[in-house]
Amino acid sequence: MAITINIYYSGEGGNAKKFAEEMISDGVVKDIRAEEGNIRYEYFFPMGDRETVLLIDSWKDQSSIDKHHASPMMAKITELRNKYDLHMKVERYISDDTVITATDEAFIRK
Repeated sequence: MAITINIYYSGEGGNAKKFAEEMISDGVVKDIRAEEGNIRYEYFFPMGDRETVLLIDSWKDQSSIDKHHASPMMAKITELRNKYDLHMKVERYISDDTVITATDEAFIRK
C-alpha cells in the first residue's frame, strides 16, 4: 500500500520553479530519492499556472514518510520554502493495489 502526497508549491515571480531548481541543484532531491521507502519524488509544472510547481512524492508506507520527516533534509526543505516564500496545498492518496482492469486497459495506449 503506497502513499502518494501531491504538494502544490505556489509563490510569485517564478519562485516555485526556483525552489524546485535549487532542490535539484543542491542534491536534496537526489538524497530524498535514495531514502529507504521512497518510490517517487518528481516535480511537474501545471500548464495553466506558471506560479505553481507540483511535487509528486510517493512512499512505501507511513513509517517511511515519518523517517523522512525526521531527517535533516526537512530543515533544508523548510529553509528553501521560506527563502522563496512558498505556500502549499497538499493532497494525500493511498494506493489500493488494484490491478488495472480489462475495462481500463482498453483506454491505455502502450
